[in-house]
Amino acid sequence: MTVMHTPVPARSDVDPALAAAAATGHPFRVHGMLLSVGAAAWAVATAIVGVGVIEGQPDLAIFGIGSGLFQLGLLALLRVLWRTRAMGTGRLARTFLRVETVFVVLALASTVVDALGISDLDQAGWAMLDAFWPLSMLGMFAIGIRIAIAGRWTGASRFWPMVAESWALVVIPTLGIFGETAATVVSVVHLLVGYAVLGQIVSRKQS
Repeated sequence: MTVMHTPVPARSDVDPALAAAAATGHPFRVHGMLLSVGAAAWAVATAIVGVGVIEGQPDLAIFGIGSGLFQLGLLALLRVLWRTRAMGTGRLARTFLRVETVFVVLALASTVVDALGISDLDQAGWAMLDAFWPLSMLGMFAIGIRIAIAGRWTGASRFWPMVAESWALVVIPTLGIFGETAATVVSVVHLLVGYAVLGQIVSRKQS
């Protein structure tokens, strides 16, 4: 009897980048890098056009590209939070992550239609869609607090999400009190120190 040993065929449906990241013990490298790149893209767009860009301005497309990439990074972060049960294993934590994912997707939709010049914020429907931008950012801050409380992530990864996700609570009051120039500087610095660094922390996580 002849015994033949056939090597197991390589899977063609696995992203090579994800497979390489998993093999090196860093399964979330791609997710973290997407978050860092997205944060940097939004920071650059903000530095170019400011935080006060409004509907109808030609720079809105630049802002939309940068902020849209950032929102894709947020979706990558939410996937890591889901896979690692960073907020805990209870039903409430899972439900909150699902709701926040929907909020970010709707915020991304708002970014796309704004960048394309389709939306009209004078209409109630478009204004409601636009509201998911700040709502999603406030939801991310609540997630950051919960991660710190749950303690399932350790070291810098336990508290840095709360730092990164405080963007709305820092930048919006700065805009109201000190004006657009100060808010633009604060936003750029906060994105780079907060979310861009968080992306690198996530990319180095092993579980």
